[in-house]
Amino acid sequence: MHYELHGRMEPDAPTLVLSSGLGGAAAFWTPQLPALTQDYRVLVYDQLGTNKSPANLPAGYSIESMAVELLELLDTLGIRRCHFIGHALGGLVGLQIALLRPQLLQSLVPINAWSSPNPHSARCFAVRLKLLHDSGPAAYVQAQSLFLYPADWIAANSERLARDDAHALAHFPPTMNLVRRIEALLAFDIEAELVRITTPTLLIANRDDMLVPWQHSQHLAAALPNAQLALLNYGGHASSVSDSEPFNQILLDHLAEQCGQVAAA
Repeated sequence: MHYELHGRMEPDAPTLVLSSGLGGAAAFWTPQLPALTQDYRVLVYDQLGTNKSPANLPAGYSIESMAVELLELLDTLGIRRCHFIGHALGGLVGLQIALLRPQLLQSLVPINAWSSPNPHSARCFAVRLKLLHDSGPAAYVQAQSLFLYPADWIAANSERLARDDAHALAHFPPTMNLVRRIEALLAFDIEAELVRITTPTLLIANRDDMLVPWQHSQHLAAALPNAQLALLNYGGHASSVSDSEPFNQILLDHLAEQCGQVAAA
């Protein structure tokens, strides 16, 4: 898989692994890099079957498949401990890694994530799949911002979104890869295993997320043994892009607390 390392490269620098949502792109985290790379080594990557990590994804592809692929990359790079930050699908990958290899994670930050299927998100993804199959990639890409961002942000950023749409369409993944990635996130269900995840966890959610109801992060915060919730009022599903400054500050505060605790220990 294509990956990039940014920030501090000293052997003792704390490592952050950032995992994107459905689009899978390392570039999703561009608004976070200036804030995070001052004190941390930051790994971003293109998930398999997306962007610069071409592959034909097999039938039965799952969130666990994605977690295993990332673990293989981290093993290759010699990363044995890290803080994991994942947006939506990437947050599910982090939860799965917390079950597969808990000793890897110093802390976990799932953003607008969930632990089991919900009817609202399933309806949203059904609409997106219908657009893809019936109207094609251009319609799918054009509709994407409606699910990610607040209406006023979309209205104020039309030129930027036009550029983003053109880039997304030029690098659109094979249709079956996208279908299998959506099927994987719709099938994800670790409800019965949440009690096993004892990693220090910060859930970040947005009240105005129209793709994933924020109550699913509230549920995770209550069900996980060592978790807390940061609830934002504005930013939509991708507040890391649409309102990055307060989002970045929440991450920095969490990481400072976790690294301080490690140093004290």
